[in-house]
Amino acid sequence: MSNTFSDNRQIEVVSTFSELIHTHFQGTMNAICWHRNLNGDFKEIVSKLQLKENVTEVTIEDLLALQLSEKGNQARETILGDLQLLTDFGALPTLNLLKSYERDEELDFISTDVYSYHVDRSPIGTNTFLCTYHGTASDILPNDQVEQKILIPEIREKLKELHDGPEEEFEDFLKEYFFDLHYQPKPNAEPVNLEKGHLWKIAVDHPEQQALPCVHRAPVENDGEYRLLLIC
Repeated sequence: MSNTFSDNRQIEVVSTFSELIHTHFQGTMNAICWHRNLNGDFKEIVSKLQLKENVTEVTIEDLLALQLSEKGNQARETILGDLQLLTDFGALPTLNLLKSYERDEELDFISTDVYSYHVDRSPIGTNTFLCTYHGTASDILPNDQVEQKILIPEIREKLKELHDGPEEEFEDFLKEYFFDLHYQPKPNAEPVNLEKGHLWKIAVDHPEQQALPCVHRAPVENDGEYRLLLIC
């Protein structure tokens, strides 16, 4: 398949939802893309939804209540179809209208918000699915282009000062506050933008995973533009 992702070793590109859920991660491949060129006016949907909080969950009822043009309705049918596919698969998809996520500004030497490169962790065998219908899309990085922040000496020293407890409890402290999930891009790292419209499956950190978890981050939003994001 000819597209911007097909020559990337980290990414497997598929053309159906069935392939998306049945293709397994292996080796350096920890992101799978159901590559799509979506029709419809997703911007119209965003313009008619009500932002109640910076991250507002949009229900199926909210979508069905919108008065839309033909192209807007086409976009709505796509979203409803994706929600149904994921629900039938056993996932719990959420559709979010996003102005911005909360920023972590408590510590000046390490950030643990979603704008920082990070991996998702789960105690059970699962994966993260996401699709950006409107607005800026997330970025991913290959695992060999990042360094775990807790292994960077100056950050580790400051975290030890913050911990101020027994050495044998330090690793548990790092996990408890999610410091271990965050990564720093190496010099010359080349992020891949996930782009709009494609449905992605990315690997999370759990004991049964056959590949390294996918390092990703939320994008900085464009001024005055909301994101419409499906995630589970």
